[in-house]
Amino acid sequence: MDLKEIQNLIKFVSNSGVAEVKLETGDVKITIKTTVEGSSPEITYVQQAPVAQVAAAPASAAAAPAAAAPSAPAADDSKYVTIKSPMIGTFYRKPAPDKPVFVEVGASIKKGDVLCVVEAMKLFNEIEAEVSGKIVKILVDDMSPVEFDQPLFLVDPS
Repeated sequence: MDLKEIQNLIKFVSNSGVAEVKLETGDVKITIKTTVEGSSPEITYVQQAPVAQVAAAPASAAAAPAAAAPSAPAADDSKYVTIKSPMIGTFYRKPAPDKPVFVEVGASIKKGDVLCVVEAMKLFNEIEAEVSGKIVKILVDDMSPVEFDQPLFLVDPS
């Protein structure tokens, strides 16, 4: 491949609107990266870094109904304490796949009890209860991605 062909390829890729093209022919390897107009070139979320872009849409779509559900019965939930995720990661209800869940709906908890684990960058962080009370609702499914400050549990402190 000569210089003229490479220049033509760069022009073609930049006009096509494609973000990245990799070409391998024989002993030549070319990678051309461009930014699509009207988009931010480098927005990366830690939990989505290894995930393909196709999988990013369902993850955000799954998070939207979970976030909308608590706001609908907001009047009833006002007396409950919401325990939120302190970080972005993956929510796990069990310490290991072969172990029982930390808590169930209706379980009595004390301040400092472990409620779940949030995995972020291969580190498993135990999320502890901020208050004593009874678990009223678990707002996130097991093995689901969670955002910073996303509600995880509703606790009745009385």
